[in-house]
Amino acid sequence: MSGLTHIDSAGNAVMVDVSAKDVTERTATAEGRIVMAPATLARIKERGFKKGDVLGVAQLAGIMGAKRTADLIPLCHPLPLASVKVELEPLEEAVLIRATCKVTGRTGVEMEALTAVAVAALTVYDMCKAVDKAMRITDVRLVHKAGGRSGEYRAEG
Repeated sequence: MSGLTHIDSAGNAVMVDVSAKDVTERTATAEGRIVMAPATLARIKERGFKKGDVLGVAQLAGIMGAKRTADLIPLCHPLPLASVKVELEPLEEAVLIRATCKVTGRTGVEMEALTAVAVAALTVYDMCKAVDKAMRITDVRLVHKAGGRSGEYRAEG
């Protein structure tokens, strides 16, 4: 099981001991899309949903999701997030969701950024499902991280 930091030599799940790591500033950015019918996207832009401003509610949900990541992902460390920024950008047939999280700590914030994107996308889906059940959440991925021992990562493409 070498290389898997959350699995011990006996194959048991473990929370990684980060006590020996340096406290550094760490950031992570994730993104994803929710693909939908053009009519659904037009309705979002016009704020034509009874449930309210879809993008505004999804932005807030993404921030809340990042803050609750350790409650959702069993082996995640709870982090005192310094900043969470969630942006939703309507494209031609999708909404691009990008989240950036920052912390000063001993472990990275990739999971918080990914969770923010996923929760924001799920919120868009929930608010729009009555008119478009064929929406698809796609391409949720880490696009950038910096800080800590591993230095910097930037996704290609």
